[in-house]
Amino acid sequence: MVSSLPSEGKIIAISVSDVRGVRKHNIEEAEFVVEYGIRGDAHAGKWHRQVSLLAIESIERFNDSTGYGINPGDFAENVTIRGLDLLSIPVGEKIELGNDVILEITQHGKQCHHDCAIFQEVGKCAMPTEGIFARVLKGGTVKVGETVKLKKNFTR
Repeated sequence: MVSSLPSEGKIIAISVSDVRGVRKHNIEEAEFVVEYGIRGDAHAGKWHRQVSLLAIESIERFNDSTGYGINPGDFAENVTIRGLDLLSIPVGEKIELGNDVILEITQHGKQCHHDCAIFQEVGKCAMPTEGIFARVLKGGTVKVGETVKLKKNFTR
């Protein structure tokens, strides 16, 4: 069941990298490819964790508790969002990024691998408990500043 918190948020950052296990760099827009992920990102592929999402509020809590200055993309997340309770979105639910892209939530959290740049530096990471993962059902281009919202009644 989705919480009574806002069902819409805003994209704060889109981040990609060409290798795994490193902080991602921020870009202004990205092409999301059906059943693949973000074009040019090392985590894209034919699997269930094509796109990773993290709330900026999670990054802010992490920084407050550790004193570090972690930025969007540093946890290797692809999309950083403000104002949407990502963890309340059940696996199988769909979200819409911008006006085109539809993602299906496939996983909450993941085991942090110890070659993760943030884990090596800080000794802990937000993705195991705060990150969510999705696959791309409908592709398109998404820009920083666009909305993210729950998408009911999506069928291919």
